Amino acid sequence: MERWQRTLQKSMTSLGELSERFSVEVEALCEVTKRFPMRVSPYYAGLIERSGDPIWLQCIPDPRELFEGDFTEDPLDEEGLSPVPGLIHRYPNRVVLIVSSTCATFCRFCMRKRYVGCRSTGQDRHFLRDAMAYLEGAVEVRDVILSGGDPLLLSDDELDEILSNLRKIRHVEILRIGTRVPVTLPERITPRLCRMLKKHHPLYVNTHFNHPREITAQSSRACDRLADAGIPLGNQTVLLKGVNDDPLVMRELMQRLLTIRVRPYYIHHLDRVRGTAHFRTSFQEGLKIMEALRGYASGMAVPYYVVDLPGGKGKVPLLPDYVKRVGQTYCFRNYRGEEIAYQDMISVP
Repeated sequence: MERWQRTLQKSMTSLGELSERFSVEVEALCEVTKRFPMRVSPYYAGLIERSGDPIWLQCIPDPRELFEGDFTEDPLDEEGLSPVPGLIHRYPNRVVLIVSSTCATFCRFCMRKRYVGCRSTGQDRHFLRDAMAYLEGAVEVRDVILSGGDPLLLSDDELDEILSNLRKIRHVEILRIGTRVPVTLPERITPRLCRMLKKHHPLYVNTHFNHPREITAQSSRACDRLADAGIPLGNQTVLLKGVNDDPLVMRELMQRLLTIRVRPYYIHHLDRVRGTAHFRTSFQEGLKIMEALRGYASGMAVPYYVVDLPGGKGKVPLLPDYVKRVGQTYCFRNYRGEEIAYQDMISVP
């Protein structure tokens, strides 16, 4: 057993352990954890400074998770878009392959709360055989995204086998891994793991920082190791009420990501997943954040702000209203709020 696996075994998984460390009303959380289990890695728990802070909100159960409203377990219809178990084929030329049903820390806002830590998704050789057989026949697929749960909670050998089998499929050109372990269990990013991943280029990793306090010496070192292995790193942030719904917080996060060689990729508007309503913000708040980034952060630090449409209809970017057209003249609003007229067509001799 590797060191990171031994560390993971020490994660906080019960309300008893939680109450020993923090002042909480355990009775109010019993029903929550019966429905949505808890796991907080020792490292991530160590980032909590006080009850209710941005780290606490992301990982500690909350009675508000029992609110249902019109939120559903699978608003993106991932299960309806699964031609074989564990494989989601939403877009024509790319698929998501679910290779793990667990994470180092169970995020309370998770888009897959319905099964992460709750049930097995059948990640065994039989499941992988069916998924690989499907991909062999789906010649239009060029891009495979490993997701979960967290793919990097597989052992190096298990992950190597999956990546090797995907590399044998001729029409699969790009491999991507979505992982939060650089944020929640950075010691998992070992030199041995990076040497293995390097064999499978072109390979991309998207990670998931939501707050500047998650950028630490340990998480920075994890990202350094991946980048030094030639792996391009992107970041997908979720807009979360009470965590990062502040333009200055988001600006600091995006700018600091560049300092650890992680390119901001997406800010996701929160999906309407049951158990996450208390994290929901308005689209207008997200657009204000995008306006605050433009002109005040490096262009490389400005991600796309996207909403994933219900029913698996795909991602759509949300953009502030920067331009109005009158005839052949456009009026642009710059980052200072100034309106500048600019003519689209000019007469040439």
